[in-house]
Amino acid sequence: MRERHNPRRAGALQQRRIKEDCLSRFIILGERHLHYLVSQYVDHYHRERHHQGLGGNLISGPEPAYTNGTLRCRSRLGGTLRYHYRAAA
Repeated sequence: MRERHNPRRAGALQQRRIKEDCLSRFIILGERHLHYLVSQYVDHYHRERHHQGLGGNLISGPEPAYTNGTLRCRSRLGGTLRYHYRAAA
């Protein structure tokens, strides 16, 4: 039996994931820096990270269009977050 969706619990899980995956690796220098780090993580999470619960698809953004071509890597936050994709052949 599955649990009902609880928005408070979901928010807490997201907050913990951001702390573990991103914020624990940086020394935060102020509110603007914190905002920048969180916005980069959220953008990566929604547009570049494939999700097992969605069948390996992205939450938003374009679906990978190419199946052959050179494998490339794009990084954010100094390589902390990485996204691999195929460039056009």
